[in-house]
Amino acid sequence: MFGDLMGMMGKLKETQQKIEETKKRLDSVLIDEQSNDGLLKVTLTANRTVKSIEIDDSLLEDKEQLEDYLVLVMNKAIQKATAVNEAELGAVAKDGMPNIPGMDMFK
Repeated sequence: MFGDLMGMMGKLKETQQKIEETKKRLDSVLIDEQSNDGLLKVTLTANRTVKSIEIDDSLLEDKEQLEDYLVLVMNKAIQKATAVNEAELGAVAKDGMPNIPGMDMFK
C-alpha cells in the first residue's frame, strides 16, 4: 500500500510539472479575434494575456461603438483562449491523474 502511495505522489508531481510546462507553452499560443467588419483586432495568448489590440481609425470617432467592439471582441477572444487553455490543461491533468477516489475534480 505504501509503495502505491509513493508511486501516486511521484505521478502527481510529474503531472504538476507537465501542467507548468503546458502553461508556459500556452503563453506562446496566440488567439486572434476580430470584429465582423475587421475594424478591431485583438490577440491574446491561450493564458488570456492580451498581446495586441488594433483599432481602425474610423472607430476612434465613435467612442461608444469602440467600447462596444472592445467588449464584444475581447469576450470572444477570452472564450476562445479559455477553451484552448482548458482543453490543453485538462488533457495533461486527466492523463496524469491516478485514480484516487474523490480526486475527479480535475476531469
